[in-house]
Amino acid sequence: MKIKYLNIVLILLFFSCNEKKEISSINPENWSKRAINLSTKDSLEFGKSYLSVYSQIYSNTEHRTHNLTAMVSMRNTSELDSIYLLKAEYYDTHGKSVRKYFDSPIFLAPMETTEIIIDEIDISGGTGSNFIIEWEIPKNCPEPIFEGIMTSTMGQQGLSFTTQAKRIE
Repeated sequence: MKIKYLNIVLILLFFSCNEKKEISSINPENWSKRAINLSTKDSLEFGKSYLSVYSQIYSNTEHRTHNLTAMVSMRNTSELDSIYLLKAEYYDTHGKSVRKYFDSPIFLAPMETTEIIIDEIDISGGTGSNFIIEWEIPKNCPEPIFEGIMTSTMGQQGLSFTTQAKRIE
């Protein structure tokens, strides 16, 4: 009888530990709340930035990788003007598009920041993943800042580093 109860408890423990993990990022509803029609906006300066992010890094050898959580921080540095993000597209190590994060332009209010999170379990980008972010700003407005923050913790060990975008257009 005790073995039967022990088996039931072990089975329950096994299934409770096997939760389905979801790969998440910012909820798409948040992007739709920020959507804006830019057809009425004129005199905007276009820009395109490249940001390297790492969902994995090599550990010990080229055959062993360590997964990371990556945060893409998109910041409006203007105290006066809203800026507009046209596209944030995530690419993998081989240059193939993994996903786009919003389908229409979104705005960032003065001094506002928004993020994209690549979960640690999402290794679709690999060791050489990156973003292309297209944006528009009013004339004489400071350019936005795009940064990647990669983190991981395992036991008492922690790892973190940052990258900064480079304007390519």
